[in-house]
Amino acid sequence: MSIKENFETPSRYKTWSLALMGVGALSLIVGYFLYSNQDGGTRFWSALLQNSVYFLLVVNAAMFFFAATTLAWGGWQISFRRVTEAIAACVIPIGAICFVILLALVFGHKSNIYEWLNKDLVQHDEALKGKSGFLSPSFFIVWTILTIGLWILFGYRLRVISREIDDTPLTVQEGKKYIWKNTVWSAVYIFWFALTVASVTPWLWLMSLNAHWFSTMYSWYTFASSFVPGIALITLFVIYLKNLGYLEFTNKEHLHDLGKFQFAFSIFWTYLWFSQFMLIWYANISEETVYFKTRFEGAYAGLFYLNLVINFLAPLLIYMSRDSKRSYATLTFMSVALIFGHWIDFYQMVFGSTMKDHVPMNLFDFGVAAGFVGLIMWNTARVLGKYPMIPQNHPFLKESIIHHT
Repeated sequence: MSIKENFETPSRYKTWSLALMGVGALSLIVGYFLYSNQDGGTRFWSALLQNSVYFLLVVNAAMFFFAATTLAWGGWQISFRRVTEAIAACVIPIGAICFVILLALVFGHKSNIYEWLNKDLVQHDEALKGKSGFLSPSFFIVWTILTIGLWILFGYRLRVISREIDDTPLTVQEGKKYIWKNTVWSAVYIFWFALTVASVTPWLWLMSLNAHWFSTMYSWYTFASSFVPGIALITLFVIYLKNLGYLEFTNKEHLHDLGKFQFAFSIFWTYLWFSQFMLIWYANISEETVYFKTRFEGAYAGLFYLNLVINFLAPLLIYMSRDSKRSYATLTFMSVALIFGHWIDFYQMVFGSTMKDHVPMNLFDFGVAAGFVGLIMWNTARVLGKYPMIPQNHPFLKESIIHHT
């Protein structure tokens, strides 16, 4: 069998990625002129915040998958590891974009987005004053720099280690040292991931949009709502590359496992969603129910239920059978649906806080999202083309080749 090691980006793929980025740039320009002067630019900045944070967390979820499977000494995913690495490399450009947007909100004093930026309001609000040590511009900026900067640094280091042995076969002893080095750096990344995505960062970037409301489950909920589309994105690229004749060592057994990840973490997302909602609904405390009132009964009720249908009922019913997780068509359909479904989830998380009275969704939102999709397509293909598609000389490669579920 002839192995296709080097990825060459098809011209049609390049055209689509550039076209989508063009749509995103055009949407940004049009949206700026239409919305930047309305209500302090709430509409404009909310769309940028929602899309940049969502897509950053999705591509960063690929690096979490990379690090978690490495830390577990998993071998089954090695055959498509370069796909995961390439998607994770998108943290660099999207992280830079998200960083600029977040800093623009803080330095632009956009209190219509983050009410805790209004110093006069904080001085006369006991709840906000009590949180001022955490919800402050200085802490926000420093933590954002550390968050995105270390995601990029640790992710880059893991990708460099992964490629170190492409040209150098290892002895048994060298192989053990290599695996240990991977394990240590993966543990470092997971530790920082736990402090950011699973803890502080969603509180700062998203939950503080409702500065009076809080939930101890919010960060885990945000993680689940980004990890599912992260796995879905990996699945889409694997299927696309398989259809082009690449990833010869990746088969339906690997896709089956990716489908199981989508299914399992969709249920995990639902568990967190229900736990957060049920406890707040049952207690019926005004400072807690305020978050769900506009989503459960108000303008966002339609998106609230659509969110459940796409992100819970669809994977539950469709992914229940074994065959569905081994079908290219079903996996492709569900992966696209879940990426869109959790985009809707982040939409109601942001807009349900900044624009509570109505749902302003239109082509501007989809255009900005299209720009990020095009950027992910372009950068992933660029990174894939720089290195061999299959990790060379990896000690666990044989385990991945013979893998079956």
